[in-house]
Amino acid sequence: MPKFDTVRHVRHTPQQMYALVADVERYPEFLPLCEALSVRSRKERDGQTLLVADMTVGYKAIRETFASQVHLKPQEHRIDVSYIDGPFRYLNNTWRFDAAGEGTDVHFAIDYEFKSRVLGVLMGSMFDRAFRTFAEAFEKRAGEIYGSPQALAG
Repeated sequence: MPKFDTVRHVRHTPQQMYALVADVERYPEFLPLCEALSVRSRKERDGQTLLVADMTVGYKAIRETFASQVHLKPQEHRIDVSYIDGPFRYLNNTWRFDAAGEGTDVHFAIDYEFKSRVLGVLMGSMFDRAFRTFAEAFEKRAGEIYGSPQALAG
């Protein structure tokens, strides 16, 4: 039952960081292990969006696809992800973007467990390392998309 929870301070706005993480179709371009991502459905209501997305992750010869429900809450600068189907027993993931000083505190939390003990042994430590780099990957992507933090501070 691996869990990972981190807070990283970045010198970009909550709106910028939220938009970056909410743009799930771009994940294969920069997110570790993410080989493909497709959105099955998208529903909008009351200023929020509910997506169902399939993500394919891979490491060496192992490939797994899983479906998640992604709840985008732009007014709250929050994204909640809940697992639907695939190799996990469960997977819950939350992103929150809080204004802090001249930037944003990015809160990232994930909690998951594989259905199969064998798959857990094969992919568990690799997933754990990858999830620990997710927030860093988004921070790097923000610099590429929005410019360096030093440029924003000026």
